[in-house]
Amino acid sequence: MPKPKILAFAGSLRKDSCNKKLVKIACMGAKNEGFEVNYIDFADYPLPLYDGDLEEREGLPQAAKELKKLFLDHQGFLISSPEYNSSISGTFKNIIDWVSRPAENEPFYLAPFKGKAAAIMSASPGSLGGLRGLVHLRAMLENVSVYVFPEQISIPSAYEAFTPEGQLKDLKQQEKVLRLAKDFTHFLAKLASPVPEKSFL
Repeated sequence: MPKPKILAFAGSLRKDSCNKKLVKIACMGAKNEGFEVNYIDFADYPLPLYDGDLEEREGLPQAAKELKKLFLDHQGFLISSPEYNSSISGTFKNIIDWVSRPAENEPFYLAPFKGKAAAIMSASPGSLGGLRGLVHLRAMLENVSVYVFPEQISIPSAYEAFTPEGQLKDLKQQEKVLRLAKDFTHFLAKLASPVPEKSFL
């Protein structure tokens, strides 16, 4: 059977975001295992703040429809999320809110998320590397029925952590991110594999 497809993104709009750099390293690790990985930039999908009245009046914005299709078409997620005031960014939360809204012909509630798997990571200029934000991210993803890989990555002092080419200066950190992506692909493949029927005869 074909390998599951992975959607990769950072919860930031900044062009030079450290979290964009971090998740791109994870993309390399997953691609090294032969998986199809599609990286997207949320800056390419501008959305208004979620408003139930707006949704009722106009339906889902075009960018939300495009994102929903991408989430539906992939079985795994590589996510690097910045920490904003000890939580996730408003941009990222807003996208999750829009993508979670039901649409025509959607097979079941939370179809873009249910039964999918995610590996999470963060980079922050602070000493904890965005760790507090990952606590909230993990809880939110699990609440929308995503299996969150137990291991995670936090990169502290992020403004000094990357080379001009977007790689991590600390080779041990670089290898840790690549290994996380590798281990996640194995987890995702097992999750996607059909469970053999047991015979009780």
